[in-house]
Amino acid sequence: MRPDLLALASGLAAREERFALVTVVRREPPSSARVGDVAVVTETGEYYGWVGGGCTRSTVLREARRAIADGEPRLLSLSPEPEKGRRAGVVALPMTCDSGGTVEIYVEPVLPVARLVLFGSSPAVRVLARIGHAMGYRVDVVDADADKAAFPDAERVLQSIAPDALPRGAHVLVATMGERDLEAIEAVAGRAPAYLGVIASPKRFAQLRDALLARGVPRTVLESIAAPAGLDIGARTPEEIALSIMAQIVERRRRAAEPALQTSAPAIALREAIDPVCGMSVTVAGARHTAEVSGVSYFFCCAGCRTKFLAGPSRYLAARAHGS
Repeated sequence: MRPDLLALASGLAAREERFALVTVVRREPPSSARVGDVAVVTETGEYYGWVGGGCTRSTVLREARRAIADGEPRLLSLSPEPEKGRRAGVVALPMTCDSGGTVEIYVEPVLPVARLVLFGSSPAVRVLARIGHAMGYRVDVVDADADKAAFPDAERVLQSIAPDALPRGAHVLVATMGERDLEAIEAVAGRAPAYLGVIASPKRFAQLRDALLARGVPRTVLESIAAPAGLDIGARTPEEIALSIMAQIVERRRRAAEPALQTSAPAIALREAIDPVCGMSVTVAGARHTAEVSGVSYFFCCAGCRTKFLAGPSRYLAARAHGS
């Protein structure tokens, strides 16, 4: 990978931004791409690097953003006759470059590691820290009396944490057993947690809810809190309680992902246009090849399609109007 792209990817990962690495893994001439060519595509559609000419750029951009949305890598095969090259595990797409050629591109989404923030140091919290670490979460423990030796799997063990230092979108458990639980919940509520669970009796949480409402925490946020935390599996021991909480985190995480997976393609499609020459979908944001005719903007997969369109726009618009 080029040093500048390596530095860019490293910076995006350090800032916990979502992006995709795109790599050419196979080519057949006369494709201009070379095996090993790399590009970086961000969640918002910025495109850096090179994996082929302008006619492949729009397709790669679209598929990379879809990979970022669903978290799944994919292998793309762009060829003049995609139907002939269909095979399991490969997304076959048309190559629209006039020069032809085939190129296969691996798209790998790079997503932030899930975060688990635990307030408290009870036996259940200690077990949950181990489970979270085993499942690939980055674990932070926040407790004034926490002993680092009791949390060998935690990335950080802090006596306190400022609200603006709490990672956004983290999975959070407040298990302070009545010690500053109000302040912890209030601080977390403003950081858009993916999950917020509280170990507290129904009576205690009702008191907390009333106090938090009085302090301006939105009711919708309070309604999303899992209290008491954990799925109802009849848990009694610290190990069982930790298991029930982790299971609830997984359940909510997967449930939240389903609408995103179902709507990611339509949402992206709303920001796409159809190239009137070749029929390819073109991502509008950042499109490099555009033209305006009679006040209407058109978007193209490559310079060649744009040139053909401008040479006779009525021909392509008439064909489009008749659905051919």
